[in-house]
Amino acid sequence: MNSQIWWYTARSGGILASLLLAASVLWGLAITTRAANRITRPAWLLDLHRFLGAAALVFTGIHVVAILLDTYVHFGLAEVLVPLTGTWHPVAVAWGIVGFYLLVAIEVTSLVRSRLPQRWWRSVHFASFPLFVVTAIHGLSAGTDRHSPLMVWGTIAISVVVAALTTVRVISAMPPRPQAAVPVPHRF
Repeated sequence: MNSQIWWYTARSGGILASLLLAASVLWGLAITTRAANRITRPAWLLDLHRFLGAAALVFTGIHVVAILLDTYVHFGLAEVLVPLTGTWHPVAVAWGIVGFYLLVAIEVTSLVRSRLPQRWWRSVHFASFPLFVVTAIHGLSAGTDRHSPLMVWGTIAISVVVAALTTVRVISAMPPRPQAAVPVPHRF
């Protein structure tokens, strides 16, 4: 077996997790805008959002396990679970660890959503935005492909789309402004 199989697995698992997370965030934003609320949404739209988030968690797990099995850098459990404990790019790795914990929190609270107050679930779910940011930073600072133009420009492009859809989502959630009363001209 190729000695670099775990490195390739860690690398591809991280990239896939990042893409799935971005797809989940984008899909979530797309289905929650006021414009989308005007049309009937079949249940599979929400199911797809949930699937993308769960798949992101699975591939994050693959990424972490493969890093543990790779012998090039020698990560231990503490280095992949506790921020700033390793010697290899500790800050860059810390971004990924924080992202992992945010992703777990979002996924777990989504699984038990019916047992949580809506406000709690929503508060945790809003962590999807910082999650997206910290995982993008992790990928661009710790990833093997961090200098690849495709990785850099792809991350920038996805981030711009997320920012644009977030702006649309925030604006669409705002209550409409009351219209100023137009004075009616008096007729004599």
